[in-house]
Amino acid sequence: MGYNILIVDDSAITRKAIMRIIGMVSELDVAEIFEADNGLAALQLLNEHHFDLVLADLNMPEMDGMEMVHQMQQAENTESIPVVIISSKPNTASTEELLADGIRGYLHKPFTPEDFREIITNTLGAVL
Repeated sequence: MGYNILIVDDSAITRKAIMRIIGMVSELDVAEIFEADNGLAALQLLNEHHFDLVLADLNMPEMDGMEMVHQMQQAENTESIPVVIISSKPNTASTEELLADGIRGYLHKPFTPEDFREIITNTLGAVL
């Protein structure tokens, strides 16, 4: 069947780079990859489709990643979807708050394909 993945980042270049890295992790069985440029657009997609994983930035216009995660945690249909934050912000108190809220991991930009593989393996429980 494959995983449905949602990439949430206001930078189209970053979204494309993440998609390219997902392609490099060839063992990852991907069904579809969706993109959103902010948390509000992501929440709309989350209500329209089934997702196995959300990869999200923190700093975005309209709705940032932190607010998106909070809203996901409050909705029955999205509360159990694993979220990995991919951000250039250093690991801070807000990141610790997100980890307490249930995000599955934090990946600091820039990252390597190996870093990505490790966090996705840990998040999805898949052996890649």
